[in-house]
Amino acid sequence: MRVTAKLIGVGLLLMAAVPVWSQMTDRDAVEYSVNREDRMLTPPPVSGQAYPVALGSEERANYLHYGLTFSSGYSDNVLGLASGHPVSDINYSVGPTIGLNKTTARSQLELIYAPGFTFYQRTSAFNEQDQNAALRFQYRLSPHVTFSAGDRFQKTSNVLNQVDLVSSPVFGGAQSPNNSIITPIADRLANFGNVGITYQYSRNDMIGAGAVLTNLHYPDTNEAFGVWDSSSESGSFFYTHRLSSRHYLGATYEYAKLMSYPSGVNDETQTHSVYLFYTVYVTRRFSMSFFGGPQLSDTAQPVVASLNIPAYTARTWAPAGGGSLDFEGRFVSAALSYSHSVSAGGGLIGAVRLDNANANIRLKFTRSLSATVSGFYANNNVLGSAVGLTNGHSVSGSAALERTFGEHFGARLGYTRLHQNYDIPVIAGTPDTNREYISFSYTFARPLGR
Repeated sequence: MRVTAKLIGVGLLLMAAVPVWSQMTDRDAVEYSVNREDRMLTPPPVSGQAYPVALGSEERANYLHYGLTFSSGYSDNVLGLASGHPVSDINYSVGPTIGLNKTTARSQLELIYAPGFTFYQRTSAFNEQDQNAALRFQYRLSPHVTFSAGDRFQKTSNVLNQVDLVSSPVFGGAQSPNNSIITPIADRLANFGNVGITYQYSRNDMIGAGAVLTNLHYPDTNEAFGVWDSSSESGSFFYTHRLSSRHYLGATYEYAKLMSYPSGVNDETQTHSVYLFYTVYVTRRFSMSFFGGPQLSDTAQPVVASLNIPAYTARTWAPAGGGSLDFEGRFVSAALSYSHSVSAGGGLIGAVRLDNANANIRLKFTRSLSATVSGFYANNNVLGSAVGLTNGHSVSGSAALERTFGEHFGARLGYTRLHQNYDIPVIAGTPDTNREYISFSYTFARPLGR
């Protein structure tokens, strides 16, 4: 199993060295940098971090929170190929959550761990123990040097059943994982980790470097027939110049090694990318970013005899790029992104040329009533001799209404629609999934140091 455990270990070691901090949220940092000219921000195309979607009134720092969530959902497609026709089922999930946030103007740590248990009414053989964990750490080593690290790990048999984790994080660059292939019930382990360091060597100039590791593993190939393990390793460095307090212009180089493992064979694609990027902080709560440039891909695919796929090698130049937007108003928070680049296959037979769009929107109607809307579109074109065999696209949309009752209790009612068009056995026969769910939660937050 190719799980990037080293990044998780690094994150846990970092936690042990965290000092006691005062408060500063992500958007506070943006305001601080925009209003002062001595410290630069790391633009979203090269930061490696996902956009926050919490509204300002919901942003908190220096607290420990924990709780328990019970949810029940109905899905009209839980088995895929296993039955040859859609099979519906009701499932029940229960899971505790514990999280920590400690931040200051100099440092920030966010940690969440959410195990759980899922029980199916009709297909009880697929009852599952779930694991979800996320870590984000940032530390300003000196007035001009900042280190950051992050990791997201998930173990589940049904991605759509993870009520609070269905929406993919929205990134401002091309470093995000390819999570567009969603199988019916099948054990799945996914990990996304990143580290980075930046150095502001003059008033308006910054350089930085980073690395990203991703891993996708299906322990039981019979449950996910036609979907394959994949992984990626990438490294990059960048330079950016601050034209004014709100405008950043820069360039970055990125190398990536993208692997997939059909029938135990190593399919490898290496990419070299050079991007120009531009970010404007229109206001302290509204930013836009754009990036683009040439991308070279070298694909080496050995013979896959079991799939009748011949050996294949190719070198291709193609443009890559994208853009993103982050906005937070008094009652609305939104993060949107689009990218076009060569990416890991995310379960397909090799690396792909991916067009990917993501959106997360949060609406607050009253103090106790809010809603979230999210969705993604992904179009995958496989590189190599398997091109055309597994090309396809995914479209998903989710909406949820949330209501809090007092300080600790909450309820959520939601719906998710998923359509996938791939010539993959586990998906092709039943490409559509609809899921409705309701959840009830109890949460408690305690300020640290009190």
